[in-house]
Amino acid sequence: MVSVPRLVIAAPASNSGKTTVATGLMAAFAARGLAVSPHKVGPDYIDPGYHSLATGRPGRNLDAYMCGTDLVAPLFAHGSAGCDLAVVEGVMGLYDGASGQGELASTAQVAKLLKAPVVLVVDASSQSRSVAALVHGFASWDPQVRIGGVILNKVASDRHEALLRDALDESGLPVLGVIRRAPQVATPSRHLGLVPVAERQSDAVDAVRAMGERVRAGCDLDALLALARTAPALADEPWAPAYAPGTGAEKPVVAVAGGAAFTFAYAEHAELLTAAGAEVVTFDPLRDEKLPAGTAGLVIGGGFPEMYAPELSANEPLRRAVTDLALSGAPVAAECAGLLYLARELDGRPMCGVLDAEARMSERLTLGYRQAVAVSDSPLAAAGTRVRGHEFHRTVLEPAAGTTPAWGMHQPERRVEGYVQRGVHASYLHTHWAASPEVARRFVEHCRAFPAR
Repeated sequence: MVSVPRLVIAAPASNSGKTTVATGLMAAFAARGLAVSPHKVGPDYIDPGYHSLATGRPGRNLDAYMCGTDLVAPLFAHGSAGCDLAVVEGVMGLYDGASGQGELASTAQVAKLLKAPVVLVVDASSQSRSVAALVHGFASWDPQVRIGGVILNKVASDRHEALLRDALDESGLPVLGVIRRAPQVATPSRHLGLVPVAERQSDAVDAVRAMGERVRAGCDLDALLALARTAPALADEPWAPAYAPGTGAEKPVVAVAGGAAFTFAYAEHAELLTAAGAEVVTFDPLRDEKLPAGTAGLVIGGGFPEMYAPELSANEPLRRAVTDLALSGAPVAAECAGLLYLARELDGRPMCGVLDAEARMSERLTLGYRQAVAVSDSPLAAAGTRVRGHEFHRTVLEPAAGTTPAWGMHQPERRVEGYVQRGVHASYLHTHWAASPEVARRFVEHCRAFPAR
């Protein structure tokens, strides 16, 4: 049984202030001495970094598309174990989910799976009495979604607040907070959203502190905590990355790229690799000139290599080490940014040259959930393995002819994507290994066998 008090922070639409309110609540409750478990609906890698900064715990994603509805509550239970409170930041508008698939992967669906009360953050900057109609519509749309209160954001004045409160009195939903219109907390954005915490550590600390102060000043924390405590117990068992690699099995070193250029990672991936018997060691391709000692496998996740192309290119010793490892046949798993790093060049700057392809920035944003099947064997997946994933990038690759693709996409359109060569599996597709734990086990087994080869 899981009985952690919990809140889902949602909004009628994007850009209503969910991230500010959710992160601010996490920081405010953590400042009270509560152990706060941070979560994010959807595939977003960036917001969880701010959540982690606010709480001191790993930010974890709850994605009903990539992981399936059955795993949402177990993953939540795993992340929130031992905590006093869990705060779940929603995605887009409350009822927005995977395109053309109803409520799948929406904040509303996750709230129902967690039996959690929802706090609706409303941008009230251009309305007064109409706010009641808006809130009524969202509260009555799906009777299984329990909206427990409203936080009004971007309120202009005392009179504006009074008008909004009078209107909402008729709705029957309590106003749990009022945040005044003010200059935005310094959370700069660029082509794929907020700038990750790892790229602006000291500034991000100040930003999270400011979010916490604004929320603490404008919200009724006691009422919010009382609402969180109305969430009933969940019967789901916590997810666990349990796997027994065998007595006396080798413990291969799996090097995982980190640092400012490679910030996209789900916490469960390292947990699964460790459970499968690997020694997970993080390295920074911007600073480290060598791979960790004894590296038998390499994982290069997503991030922003396009922002650091000069520095990545200038680190020739590490590029050579990565190339040598890949050419030796060692298992290498690369997602999105990792794919670009393995290419011959990125925006004209030399990269590792493992893949005979050139990468460049594009004006077009490629974004959305995907269904895929592995079209060839690799250390990451056996041919025929089916996965669900997500694409999110503004780059394109121009491959040489005759390359072996990694995935066959069959939703939303049919195409092949990615590369498999020697032990390398490289692709734009982000996946969540908790949905396919055999991926981590297979990868570690290949790493374990690699030194013998």
